[in-house]
Amino acid sequence: QVQLVESGGGLVQPGGSVRLSCAASGFTFSAYALRWYRQAPGKAREWVAFITSAGGSTNYPYSVKDRFSISRDDAKNTVYLQMNSLKREDTAVYYCNAALPNQDPRQGHWGRGTQVTVSS
Repeated sequence: QVQLVESGGGLVQPGGSVRLSCAASGFTFSAYALRWYRQAPGKAREWVAFITSAGGSTNYPYSVKDRFSISRDDAKNTVYLQMNSLKREDTAVYYCNAALPNQDPRQGHWGRGTQVTVSS
């Protein structure tokens, strides 16, 4: 059974940091490219981080570049999202996604999400 389970969300102050984790099971984790997405209330889901199946390349949209960092540990079947210098507009539910390199990520595996709230 395929599972992706996010954890690490919560309430954090503006300017603070948080690290999200996503533990995977039920598929060959190392073969999959991994992404983090987020969805704020009333907004569309947006991509915030990408890492290749080999882990050699990452990519981020401008809105989070230099603040967010994605990494993976294939030995633990886990992907991480380190988020620094958080802003109120980073408040959202964060989802991890696993897709094969040539697969549309929308057709890949999804977790159920973890809430991150940035507020004083």
